[in-house]
Amino acid sequence: MRICILGWGSLIWDTRPEFDQHHGMWNLDGPVLRLEFSRVSASRQGALTLAIDAANGAPCRVAYAESSRKNPEDTICDLRSREGTVLRHIGAMFLDGSKLQGGDEATRDAIRTWAKQKQFDVVVWTDLPANFQKQAGMPFSLEAACAYLRGLSVEGKAKAAEYVWRAPEFIVTPLRQRLQGQPWFSPPQ
Repeated sequence: MRICILGWGSLIWDTRPEFDQHHGMWNLDGPVLRLEFSRVSASRQGALTLAIDAANGAPCRVAYAESSRKNPEDTICDLRSREGTVLRHIGAMFLDGSKLQGGDEATRDAIRTWAKQKQFDVVVWTDLPANFQKQAGMPFSLEAACAYLRGLSVEGKAKAAEYVWRAPEFIVTPLRQRLQGQPWFSPPQ
């Protein structure tokens, strides 16, 4: 059984041996999903992090790593633990149709088509929702996101800059492009 994990943010650059020991190298030819920095992260002091966002996301090819686990439920639990979340925020697709959890229809279609081409039996991904409007109290837009980030504490701004600047180069979203052109949003030292 071939099992893979999709990744696009800190899973790739923020190494955690207890998680990373259970998967291979990250490959850069995963499916194309709609991503944006539209999730307010409590664990990163309010920084905006990447989420699958059908409404505001830009099409981005994501990475994948093959799991060394034999049981897909172990891979799901590995990712849940790594992300510090609950099972309902972990997407999982068993290509035999026995399990499907998470993602909107377009996301699921993109993952299914890609997984069939790559001959994966199971695909697992982080399915934390874009929550900008709920957490920031305003609809997501580039202007609203920039205003929100400017209002963060110094530590929050540093976490936000680290997350955006360290995201893999292949993640190109309108907000990332806007932020990386702002003098106040400098890369981490």
